[in-house]
Amino acid sequence: MKILVVGTGAREHALVRALSLDPAVTALHAAPGNPGIGALATLHAVDQLDGAAVAALATSLDADLVVVGPEAPLVAGVADAVRAVGIPVFGPSAAGARLEGSKAFAKEVMAAAGVPTAEPRVATTIEEAAAGLDAFGAPYVVKDDGLAAGKGVVVTHDRAEALAHAQACLAKPGGRLVVEDYLDGPEISLFVLSDGVDVVPLVPAQDFKRALDGDEGPNTGGMGAYSPLPWAPADLVDEVVERVARPTIAEMARRGTPFSGVLYVGLALTSSGLKVVEFNARFGDPETQVVLARLETPLAAVLLATATGTLGTLPPLRWRDDAAVTVVIASGGYPGAVRSGDPITGTEDADALPGVHVLHAGTALRLNAAGDDDDAIDGAHLVSAGGRVLSVVGVGPDLAAARAAAYAGVHQIDLPLSHYRSDIAAAVADLPLV
Repeated sequence: MKILVVGTGAREHALVRALSLDPAVTALHAAPGNPGIGALATLHAVDQLDGAAVAALATSLDADLVVVGPEAPLVAGVADAVRAVGIPVFGPSAAGARLEGSKAFAKEVMAAAGVPTAEPRVATTIEEAAAGLDAFGAPYVVKDDGLAAGKGVVVTHDRAEALAHAQACLAKPGGRLVVEDYLDGPEISLFVLSDGVDVVPLVPAQDFKRALDGDEGPNTGGMGAYSPLPWAPADLVDEVVERVARPTIAEMARRGTPFSGVLYVGLALTSSGLKVVEFNARFGDPETQVVLARLETPLAAVLLATATGTLGTLPPLRWRDDAAVTVVIASGGYPGAVRSGDPITGTEDADALPGVHVLHAGTALRLNAAGDDDDAIDGAHLVSAGGRVLSVVGVGPDLAAARAAAYAGVHQIDLPLSHYRSDIAAAVADLPLV
């Protein structure tokens, strides 16, 4: 099977890595990819938002499957362009991707499907936003209606901060936002595959949104994750499938826009029961890094079945008993203005550790100076090129061992002025797996 993966981040590196281990995969390509992905796949300098260019590349490669990783290409209709040339694609249509592209639309679908979620108020003026804040009270939850790379949500007790975020959302072209009731309780991420009719859940994970230890600092795209969740209810996955995933997929089909791909269900286990925090229309980052590290079933056939409407014919997915923990190394300044071009060393040393692998996100290659061959890749060396730079994944027989492996890998890597959280999975490391 020849597969083209679209995207540039650690999520796409995790997908490429899993596909590279699948004996059914005979050729791997990525557009545009990153230096880590380039070690496993042939890279193509194609704009991931240009559907026609991606479709043309897939046609020229005679690809059997295209996997669209990030949300922006999905919302831009890249999957539609690929389907139009007759190539199976893993990822929803632009109409399906509205579940992530518009939080107001997602709330509308949830209401129609009877999915439990926080009560929302959609605002297009600052007066409407202020009224929503006052109606729900603190803590205030303000969400940009559109895509914001995981940083469009503010949760705060400070009304002025909430209003400032609302104003920033409204200042964008077509600015719209959602104010909603705060959901208490721990959050969980669950990916559910759908071919438009059938649904197959993966295993749950938990990520860490705040930038700093102790869940302090601003929201980010995610600073780490772990799986499994030994504290989660035993019937959690079944409940999400029956109360959330199946009704949502059925509602999308009823609207004439069947959803094919992965529905990311962000959940809160509140004092009044399970509720949906948000939907995404793609694999989450960094949760994908730990979920795929635990998947034993070869990935390619699973993605192809999702893309071709045959998900119901697959045997049950198999999972490793091991735990996985990932820690994100971020550039100085993230999630605000970030540094770039700083040298990265030690990734090969980290990769060499037992149970550790390093996934690239915001990296690039720069030509070596004379005598400079640290972490060299084809005569160049690795530098930072984004906010979240690397995801270091540790796998072990329990969460304590996986966490120790991940941080052992982190400690091998040097990136000037970078930062990472030191408490990923710390609170659950000693809990027995179930």
